[in-house]
Amino acid sequence: MKLFGTDGVRGEAGSFLSAELAMRVAMAAGIYFKKSACSHCTNKILVGKDTRRSGYMIENAIVSGLTAIGYDVVQIGPMPTPAIAFITENMRCDAGIMISASHNSYEDNGIKFFDGQGNKLSIEIEKQIEAICIDSEMLQDAQAVAKNIGKAKRIDDVIGRYIVQLKNSFPREMTLTGIRIVLDTANGAGYMVGPTVLEELGADVIVLHNKPDGFNINEGCGALHTKDLCESVVKYRADLGIALDGDADRLVVVDERGEVVDGDQLLGALGVYMHERGVLKGGGIVSTVMSNQGLEDYVTSKGLKLFRSDVGDKYVLEIMKKEGINFGGEQSGHVIISDYAKTGDGLVSALQVLALIIASKEKASAVLRPFSLYPQKLVNINIKSKKPLDKIKGLSERLKELDKAHIRHLIRYSGTENKLRVLLEAKDAKQMRKEMDSLVEFFQKALNA
Repeated sequence: MKLFGTDGVRGEAGSFLSAELAMRVAMAAGIYFKKSACSHCTNKILVGKDTRRSGYMIENAIVSGLTAIGYDVVQIGPMPTPAIAFITENMRCDAGIMISASHNSYEDNGIKFFDGQGNKLSIEIEKQIEAICIDSEMLQDAQAVAKNIGKAKRIDDVIGRYIVQLKNSFPREMTLTGIRIVLDTANGAGYMVGPTVLEELGADVIVLHNKPDGFNINEGCGALHTKDLCESVVKYRADLGIALDGDADRLVVVDERGEVVDGDQLLGALGVYMHERGVLKGGGIVSTVMSNQGLEDYVTSKGLKLFRSDVGDKYVLEIMKKEGINFGGEQSGHVIISDYAKTGDGLVSALQVLALIIASKEKASAVLRPFSLYPQKLVNINIKSKKPLDKIKGLSERLKELDKAHIRHLIRYSGTENKLRVLLEAKDAKQMRKEMDSLVEFFQKALNA
């Protein structure tokens, strides 16, 4: 049974991600962590969540599963995904669990795991947990009795630990006093901590979409829907707009003109800023196969190397560790600065963007667009089935034609939804759009027949 996608277990709450499945996955993960953390076991697992209504159901199921096999559970309520990674290590827990479907709408939910050092799990570990999950005999044998059954407690004051960590990532010699920021928290997990940290650093903060009701997470707001943010930046004459997604591990920036800054341009600006300050390690930055060729050309011109990973921030982090690099990210807004966070952190990244703007003494529109992008288009196609790409008749011939025309292509299935993602990039925008229209029509016939 395939449970894990590109970022944990995710699906529609109450159907695929039922209370029963959540409990089984929690038990399976608990069995794995008891075994893997045996030399330094604290017998504690941290559990956090975003603001979805279904989080109550899934959280209770997870707590039941973990306590059933003898784990003690620390529940901290709605907190950003990167906060779970940090607090898991900070509180010396054996593991951390985040209940969130990130940027998806409220109907979906998910379960993300972190080990005791705050790292996302490898594919090999996920496979081990999947194998345990379907082994009913192992789950039954692992259940505790009498005094060995675990307990759970809720802690409400850990937000302070995370705020201190965030503030420590911002240069001490700088202040946000005199800077006006519009912050869209997506009615998600960053709705409390986001405004608090920016205000404590001195910023004048106008907050949008910070009233979660269990159903409005990511709804027409946040990192995927920036219309309100763009308009508000202009309306309030702000210096910068910041949008988080539902679990606050993603960042989208809007400049003072009310225009969204491309994620690759943001990565280039931040990476070179770190290089110029002498804090970039490993002689390069890491991005994904989705990143624009313009980013690669820019960092190369600065004497740096661009390493490309598969799509997903955990794959970015794998390459970062392998190459000894402390900065990387995705075009979509996941930015990892490993000196301060083990995963993408929208607020850590936002603070580095603000530090760059202050240091440059320029406006965001100038400093955050240091190079031009190649024309690029990404189309998400809704599909009925995920047929192996190498089994689609006629596709290899089409891709060879794109190669001849010097059109870069990336075609992959979503790891969390029934969608095919098609990315094309070329110097000739008109030709690229024509090829995209043809390719979309081809896939719709091949995968939705």
